[in-house]
Amino acid sequence: MTQGAPRTPARRTVLGAAGAAAFGATAGLAAGTGTARAAETGRPQDRGHGRGHRSLPVPTVIAHRGASGYRPEHTLGSYRHALDLGAHVIEQDLVPTKDGHLVCRHENDITGTTDVADHPEFASRKTTKTVDGTSLTGWFTEDFTLAELKTLRAKERIPGTRQENTLYDGRWTVPTFEEVLRWADEEGRRRGREIWLHVETKHPSYFRSIGLGLEERLAKLLRRYGRHRADSPTFLQSFEPSSMQRMAKLVSTPRVVLLWTADDRPWDFREAGDPRTVADLVTPEGLAWIASYAQGIGPLLDLVIPKDAAGRLGTPTTLVRDAHAAGLILHPYTQRNENAFLPADFRRGTDPAAYGDAFGALKRYFATGIDGIFSDNPDTALLAAADFTDPGAR
Repeated sequence: MTQGAPRTPARRTVLGAAGAAAFGATAGLAAGTGTARAAETGRPQDRGHGRGHRSLPVPTVIAHRGASGYRPEHTLGSYRHALDLGAHVIEQDLVPTKDGHLVCRHENDITGTTDVADHPEFASRKTTKTVDGTSLTGWFTEDFTLAELKTLRAKERIPGTRQENTLYDGRWTVPTFEEVLRWADEEGRRRGREIWLHVETKHPSYFRSIGLGLEERLAKLLRRYGRHRADSPTFLQSFEPSSMQRMAKLVSTPRVVLLWTADDRPWDFREAGDPRTVADLVTPEGLAWIASYAQGIGPLLDLVIPKDAAGRLGTPTTLVRDAHAAGLILHPYTQRNENAFLPADFRRGTDPAAYGDAFGALKRYFATGIDGIFSDNPDTALLAAADFTDPGAR
């Protein structure tokens, strides 16, 4: 029994084909403040002939953990499906193994994203840790060698919401980032285009504190695979600004600072005694500081359009205008199709796992002038982007 509204493979195939077509429809290059102008007018600009992040279509569709609305997240199957659907950029989150390999998981706690609990040989590895001030009980990547981790299989993280995705439980292993880099090179040759990646360092202060610093390991791999230059088809990202400052000293790859709720203090700020919050970072002064070492921000969508007490979208903030004035691009997160994740005014029916009016919500977000968006459903986001840039084409 499929939970929520029926979503047949045929419909996904149609959406995927339309999404791939939307790659061309949204292939307008926006440079400098042109990014804002293209989005505000709804007219795609000419695609740039150079390389680098300014050559990406606007709005850029970033496949959040791959096509995680359709496949278990951070698997090669999820990444490949995102490319098949037409996504412009594929996201990876990086955490380390005990022996220092970088692997793709949203968190180092792998209890809910692998079958580790079904492995009696690892029962004694279950433990309680405090990561960034939060107590967690489960199994953690830093307690496994890569060889041990490779005996596990990936599974759907939210099976109650995405029951269809459980069909693929156990099909793929946890990929290393080096495997993803090789995969991206192979896919690039096969598809005849660069494969863009959006790579996040997860809990960098925590891992540095236990001798498993991420940045130097990541920089080494980026240099090995030629993704260390300013025009490389890669973004780096982190919720800890100091991680991006550290990466700026190691490689020239474009960098994005991720921003959570307005009252949040990045964990590295807490450890350093820096009193600033996200509210301080989204001021013109804070954005100018970010622009001194990064090329963009990845704000929570609520920082672009806040919700009211009922969960409905309100009036956009000045964040897009202010960030563009500082020369920064904006890649907000995360668009998902299910009612549970949509603003209240775009939900349809009472089933939280059913699809709501994702197109309506995306139209509102794109109208603010954002340069791109993270989406679990890249085909939906691509169709919405095509509608936005060329409304007469439908």
